[in-house]
Amino acid sequence: MWQPQPGWHPLPSGTSPSTVGVWRAVVGEEPVAVKRLAAPGEHDPPELSDPDHFAYWRRGADVVTSGVLAHSQGLRPPVRSYAVEDVEGITITEDWVEDACNNGLFAAHALGRFAGTPVPDVPWLARDQLRDRLRRTERRGGWPTLARTTVADVAEHLWHRRSTFLDRLDALPQVLQHGDPTPGNLPGREGDDVVAIDWSCLGTGPVGGDLGYYLLSAREEFDPLLEAYLMGVPEEVADREQVSLGARVVAVYAALSRAEWALSRVAKGEGALAGKFRHPAVAPHLRALQRQFPLVEQLLEA
Repeated sequence: MWQPQPGWHPLPSGTSPSTVGVWRAVVGEEPVAVKRLAAPGEHDPPELSDPDHFAYWRRGADVVTSGVLAHSQGLRPPVRSYAVEDVEGITITEDWVEDACNNGLFAAHALGRFAGTPVPDVPWLARDQLRDRLRRTERRGGWPTLARTTVADVAEHLWHRRSTFLDRLDALPQVLQHGDPTPGNLPGREGDDVVAIDWSCLGTGPVGGDLGYYLLSAREEFDPLLEAYLMGVPEEVADREQVSLGARVVAVYAALSRAEWALSRVAKGEGALAGKFRHPAVAPHLRALQRQFPLVEQLLEA
């Protein structure tokens, strides 16, 4: 059975069911990050074995072994990475990326440049990420906990119109996207490029989609980030209206879904739901949703 080596320092590893753990380690005298992926078993969700799904278990390793991002623009992976596969899963080892304190405008510009990278011809890119995430939410009953909050009417309206907005995203230019561009996944800098980590959601999506996901944890407001993204994306790829729509729809629906997920985890406990809004597992998601209210209003008028 695979085990981490003594002395490896465990790091936060997100919520992916395929990720056993992430560690900081040393190989020779060089610091590295080690990520362990577990192969899905017969009782695991089928989406883990679906190459089109954002949760496909081995995509992060496929990015390493294929070299498809060797000439990407705006974002790039660490220079030295390798993956070792066994019967239980895959171990990915890559250069440790030091935090360069990239600001949001630099990151947004890099995301725009990355959207101009030609889409590689490989069968395992994630597709329809937001649609698949909303399908997962639908199987859980939609946004019932938000129905108990002051955003109930807004949430109900947008939930019933989700198919309309997803179709509008499908009509936008489909570009290469990181898929999970949080500030924590965009730590490094090499010249004009961001050195990004965690490529497990690499795929295609509507132009502006990566910017929409980034908005949920960015310090900067939407308008300056949009301008920075537009400065990066090639003019022949998309225009301002297309980028703005893609970012707004993704940001609003992702923010509502994350707020629902966070609230539903604490809703069953004792006490009124409103008294749990400051819970440390809930408050960041509610603040992220509140920051998207101007975008919510724009969608309500669309």
